[in-house]
Amino acid sequence: MGTIILGIESSCDDTSAAVLDDGKVLSNVIASQAVHLRYGGVVPELASRAHQQNIIPVVDKAIADAGITVDDIDAIAFTRGPGLMGSLLVGTSFAKGFALAKGIKMVDVNHLQAHVSAHFIVDDERPLPRFPFLCLLVSGGNSQILLVKDYTDMQIIGQTIDDAAGEAFDKCAKVMGLPYPGGPVIDKLAQEGNPLAFDFSKPNIKDYDYSFSGLKTSFLYTLRDRLKDDPDFIEKNKADLCASLQHTVIDILMKKLIKAAKDLKITEIALAGGVSANSGLRKAFDELHTKRGWTVFVPKFSYTTDNAAMVASAGYRKYQMGIFCDQAVAPYSRTVI
Repeated sequence: MGTIILGIESSCDDTSAAVLDDGKVLSNVIASQAVHLRYGGVVPELASRAHQQNIIPVVDKAIADAGITVDDIDAIAFTRGPGLMGSLLVGTSFAKGFALAKGIKMVDVNHLQAHVSAHFIVDDERPLPRFPFLCLLVSGGNSQILLVKDYTDMQIIGQTIDDAAGEAFDKCAKVMGLPYPGGPVIDKLAQEGNPLAFDFSKPNIKDYDYSFSGLKTSFLYTLRDRLKDDPDFIEKNKADLCASLQHTVIDILMKKLIKAAKDLKITEIALAGGVSANSGLRKAFDELHTKRGWTVFVPKFSYTTDNAAMVASAGYRKYQMGIFCDQAVAPYSRTVI
């Protein structure tokens, strides 16, 4: 048995715990919160209460599934931020109590770096990316291009100036009456539609930055204009609307990523974040390899959404570097990498 890291993720509405042994996943347990479905989005107070109920059972199961005891754990890694403050407080407080009770080290992890660190999980079937590489990080709240120089040295070279890609999916899905979260539903419907059926506006933003508010507005105006003449327009064209929306989002994301890769002469490209589960985006990454010959890294589906395996992976690398935190550490709701 090598270095055992217990990871805790509680930044939003998923309570997760994982155990890694020298960077290899022994267990990764996630408890999702269905309570938010009726509201069409995450309710922070309900999320923090659910974390309080879930965290001990989730940690117990992660330890049991890993086949270890609490005495085998060398350090506990936890998401310090960014995220919902109440949710982060639950995970941070648990980590403090656990570390104090067992006399072990604590490692605080940036949630965005954790998503990138999903690619550092040791897996005999998958190679690790070589530094430096570019990572497209896309989630409900973030759309960024990162220049990853080391395990803890990640520079944002481009990011959204307004809505993120995941927000665009969720907001447009809500207008169409689709269930929350909207991204996976749009992805499913898009596979049945024509991606060129509708032409939505694309931003003209300098450098490698993104913008999705104009796309969202264009989508809403299209619905408004068509619904005037046909009240059933959405229902009749739902698949085509989803396919066209998804095609436009992916085109926006990939053009800036390809530009950055060419400018920096980097051909190792990674994908991370919740939206990395999108089938169209994963296909676009496959094409970077087949058409351009670039080396691409796409995470397993189990590591795309918020999970503790990626937190423990980031924690393991910091543990190796001797980077720890103390009991005075406090969570933060917003930060940059």
